[in-house]
Amino acid sequence: MTKILIIEDDIVLRDNTAELLELSDFDVIKASNGKEGLKLAKTQMPDIIVCDIMMPQMDGYEVLEELAKNTKTKYIPFIFLSAKTEHQDIRKGMNMGADDYITKPFTEDELISAIKSRLAKAEILQERRQEDFSGIEDQDELRSLNDLKNFFDDYGEEFSYAKDEVIYREGDHANYIYLISDGAVKCHKLDDQGKELTTGLFKEDDLFGYTSFTHNLPHKETATALKPVKLMGIALHELLDILNENHKVTIALIDLLTDDLSNIKDQLLQMAYSSVNKKTARTIVQFAEKINRRPEDPIKISRSDLASVAGVATETFIRTLTNFKQDGLIKSEGRNIVVTNLDRLKEIN
Repeated sequence: MTKILIIEDDIVLRDNTAELLELSDFDVIKASNGKEGLKLAKTQMPDIIVCDIMMPQMDGYEVLEELAKNTKTKYIPFIFLSAKTEHQDIRKGMNMGADDYITKPFTEDELISAIKSRLAKAEILQERRQEDFSGIEDQDELRSLNDLKNFFDDYGEEFSYAKDEVIYREGDHANYIYLISDGAVKCHKLDDQGKELTTGLFKEDDLFGYTSFTHNLPHKETATALKPVKLMGIALHELLDILNENHKVTIALIDLLTDDLSNIKDQLLQMAYSSVNKKTARTIVQFAEKINRRPEDPIKISRSDLASVAGVATETFIRTLTNFKQDGLIKSEGRNIVVTNLDRLKEIN
């Protein structure tokens, strides 16, 4: 018999929901708060959890976060049950890894349908995990970043985003590490004055989205598609399993992080000490090489985005672009920039 854990502080709703489920031949366990529910989840190992969000002692978000840290409970299907209907609350729950979200009041059919569909999905995913990882055991050890990227292509979950669509926001929990199959991504955040600062540019075949490889920490920046993008994502807990079994890949990722830190340091030094001309030129070169298949292709990005990477005011950046056009270094195609002399741009001091 399928075992369901209900975590709900409203005793009437909790008992009524339990009765509905018991009449549908489910074995029901009840908890009156998040702390009690977390304990029961770990000891009783239910097949699925239905959990309220706003509760005393420990809310639903905290329950889900703790379950995700435990190797025994991280795959249990989790459905949020709440009267909160604001979009940001739904998004927060799903970004943390919840499987579904039911708002109060709900009908019996809505509840039963959500539970059955999530149980079916969990069963399919479990079968796939067993097939995938049994196949991996027969393969050679992953030895390099290229091997890891091939793993993303073979076993990752596919995500697609339109131009300017947000992939994740600052504060969202980092549940996936992404490999860009096609397109380009900009990471950015706002400073204390509300000015947007671009913190990273990623192109096809780049990995991004990592905040920690061992903990489910929130993102420190927002990621947006610079153009239509296709991503392959691996859940953080699955990647951790891979790193534990493939130490050479772990070393390769450390090297990648070291390169990222070096690039950030160079960018900070440029923003602090370089001339406006050098900042502008280096930024154009960076975008041309980062987001284009060929540097001479048009740079399809706003002037404000370019200025935020260069660390100069948009108006100053535009004036410098005008000078570069007069010198024959670049030209404009509508709102796009085309590099006409990449070598000279690289030589500007």
